[in-house]
Amino acid sequence: MEWGRLLADGETVARYWSHVLRRGPADCWWWTGGLSDTAHGTFRATSLPGDKRRGTMPAHLFGYRLAHGAESIPRGHVVRHTCDEPPCQNPAHWLLGTRGDNNRDAASRRRLAGHALADVRGAIGRARAVQAAIAAADPDHLDEAIAAALVAGNPTGAHQDSLF
Repeated sequence: MEWGRLLADGETVARYWSHVLRRGPADCWWWTGGLSDTAHGTFRATSLPGDKRRGTMPAHLFGYRLAHGAESIPRGHVVRHTCDEPPCQNPAHWLLGTRGDNNRDAASRRRLAGHALADVRGAIGRARAVQAAIAAADPDHLDEAIAAALVAGNPTGAHQDSLF
């Protein structure tokens, strides 16, 4: 895939951004398009003349290259989400590393109360809940709708029903 050509195509870049709900600089920028089974955004980047492949890829890989350049992801590296939200498209939340780095990050935060990785719905359930909240929310109340969708999957002891 010719990343330089793809990233320079205004229509492709506009299509990418049309699926991103940009918010404040410290907030997650939610992907509103298709999701993979791991909750990463999916983006059909190639539709340029002469491209024989459909070019569907994780949206954050396209976004990372858009933010940092066509050759910005060295071989053997992955784009990690410091927010642990797979659909997040905020370049400030991305960090390069190895798969091992990514696995160690996840293992160290998986059991933190209220954390994204502790969501009882799993990553895809969490991402779908946020997408549904965004779609249903009044534009003036998006932050509240997103917050409610996130909290719903991380019940605290006070909100959990007792088993006994």
